[in-house]
Amino acid sequence: MVAPHEPEFQQAYKEIISSVEDSKLFDAHPELKRVLPVISIPERVLQFRVTWEDDQGNCRVNTGYRVQFNSALGPYKGGLRFHPSVNLSILKFLGFEQIFKNALTGLPMGGGKGGSDFDPKGKSDAEIRRFSQAFMRQLYRHIGPQTDVPAGDIGVTGFVVNAMFGEYKRLRNEYSGILTGKHMLTGGSNIRPEATGYGVVYYVCHMIQYASKGSDSISGKRVAISGSGNVAQYAALKCMELGAVVKSLSDSKGTLIAAGPEGLTPDIIYKVQELKDKRLAIADCKELISKHKYIAGARPWTHVGEVDIALPCATQNEVSAEEAEALIKAGCRFVAEGSNMGSSAEAVEVFEKSRATGEGCWLAPGKAANAGGVAVSGLEMAQNAQFSTWSHAEVDGRLADIMNSIFSQSTDAASKYCDSGKNNLPSLFDGANLAGFVRVARAMEAIADWW
Repeated sequence: MVAPHEPEFQQAYKEIISSVEDSKLFDAHPELKRVLPVISIPERVLQFRVTWEDDQGNCRVNTGYRVQFNSALGPYKGGLRFHPSVNLSILKFLGFEQIFKNALTGLPMGGGKGGSDFDPKGKSDAEIRRFSQAFMRQLYRHIGPQTDVPAGDIGVTGFVVNAMFGEYKRLRNEYSGILTGKHMLTGGSNIRPEATGYGVVYYVCHMIQYASKGSDSISGKRVAISGSGNVAQYAALKCMELGAVVKSLSDSKGTLIAAGPEGLTPDIIYKVQELKDKRLAIADCKELISKHKYIAGARPWTHVGEVDIALPCATQNEVSAEEAEALIKAGCRFVAEGSNMGSSAEAVEVFEKSRATGEGCWLAPGKAANAGGVAVSGLEMAQNAQFSTWSHAEVDGRLADIMNSIFSQSTDAASKYCDSGKNNLPSLFDGANLAGFVRVARAMEAIADWW
């Protein structure tokens, strides 16, 4: 049922299974167990050829995918990823995670994911546009506002989303909310670029308040962040806005660590944004790496020094067991995944043992902590359906409310179905899995989606 040659999907599936089977959920609701073999299989997997022309006039070929995993709660919803590592295992893992993440938002969205092994790095804007249009020429037959609404992910920037939206409009002669993350002038939403990063920080704030019984905040906390895309950038800016000290950013080539105790500053984040908009690495900016500590080929976790909070915001399995142990020794007490499945299975064990035995390092899984992005995508869908645009403040307020709800759902489900640790900190990892699973399972039960 879960192929051994799909390690990422196997890991994501085992995480859900272990949470629900090791809890008291099936003792209380044995009828929900019948969902397990059904929910592990996508409703539909699409694979297609994408041919496009490079700037030299050569025909290039890539493989495109869309995994439409579960639509019990609403249209399939999930990003498109353009990266050479893309394969079915990664997309099935991401689509599977998306089912439960979307469920936690409380919005009517199913789960899906897609993308291509196309690599935007080293390509001109014209080549990226031609590829994006060619990709949409294959995908458009299978999506729609009431069927499947993709969004951006790694390698799929606003530029790419806009190119795909324009191609869809030409193909269908239809102006509809077929994609989220669009330009504001073509149906996009305020706060969408910032949403995932802001949401992660809002979630961490709830963790700190809960653990301290309301007596502490994120202000003054030292924060290690990995990644340098939208999620990392806006998480860093929100942390700074709330008074925290950001100590690091990273990309696939290395890690930038603040030279002094005051941490990185907003102007550094804006410089990194400029680099990433040009598809350049942090190492390409001599000004940054000369003023701060730069470690080539490394992630921040074992180099950043003493920290209170860690926000993995790069990619899956970016924190190993050894790095998890190093973070705990460095004083880290809160870990919130801005990336999907950011901690390896072994790292999750380390963090969960720390929480349960009273050392107090508390892990928030990606499906809960980084759900702010898809939450605002859902709000963009609502605005498109109404042919309206909500203000920056209204969308941000709704995002904050949704992250509060996700935190409450996670703690409530963990308290109800699992045992708390010595510090009386419920497992957010199990709680998010359980809360999302119950919501999806009840929807599948309501429409007899397991027959």
